[in-house]
Amino acid sequence: MENAQLITLSRQMSLRNQMDMVANNMANLNTTGYKTQRMVFEEVLMPLAKASEFMQGDQKLSYVQDYGAGLNLLPGSIKLTGNDFDVAIDGEGWFAVQLEEGEAFTRSGAFHLDNTGTLVTAEGQPVLTDGGPISFTTEDGKIDIADDGTIVSELGIRGKLRVVEFETPEDIKALGGNLYSHEEPIIAASPSVVQGGLEQSNVRGVVEIAHMVRVTRAYESVSKLMADTDELRKQAIQTLGRLQA
Repeated sequence: MENAQLITLSRQMSLRNQMDMVANNMANLNTTGYKTQRMVFEEVLMPLAKASEFMQGDQKLSYVQDYGAGLNLLPGSIKLTGNDFDVAIDGEGWFAVQLEEGEAFTRSGAFHLDNTGTLVTAEGQPVLTDGGPISFTTEDGKIDIADDGTIVSELGIRGKLRVVEFETPEDIKALGGNLYSHEEPIIAASPSVVQGGLEQSNVRGVVEIAHMVRVTRAYESVSKLMADTDELRKQAIQTLGRLQA
């Protein structure tokens, strides 16, 4: 019975983590460029405690383990804002931003100028171009961003947004704060961006609510199984206690 309870407990813990991920998706329903996450599970086989006194070999027990999150990389819809520093990627690609520990990537193009005139993300990370971070002054005047990411001001061409792609997008890892990492970014051959637009989250509220209902029902079912197993153990102990040797 202890084995049964340990197995159901592993499933219950995984379901709680899955519910946390669904709740996080719902919380980011309106987050620019957010990508839906899904829990990834695997079967873990564990042997019974060894009992050399018996002829029969150990049996394998199947436990549940969540070992990561998968990303839904489908693009969200583009909403036009009219803000010159809002940029959306139309199709594949990721904006590159500078962190203290290196380079990270995002689909959120809600950019603005900080107090030094540097182009930064909503969280304040410098946006990278083909020449690194870029800064503007009042002499630049109006800033235009072409479809291929080329940045032009009244002083001429200032650079080009660093838009990258990945040959193995399944290896993308979420860093938090709508940022992602990948070890092998490559420059996008023909990026397409939209100035004055923002990519919306690809979270679908109805789908997430359906997932939430399924996870809740599964959790309740596992909880009932654990309660029934505990009751069987209690009855067995009471019955054995009444037997005379």
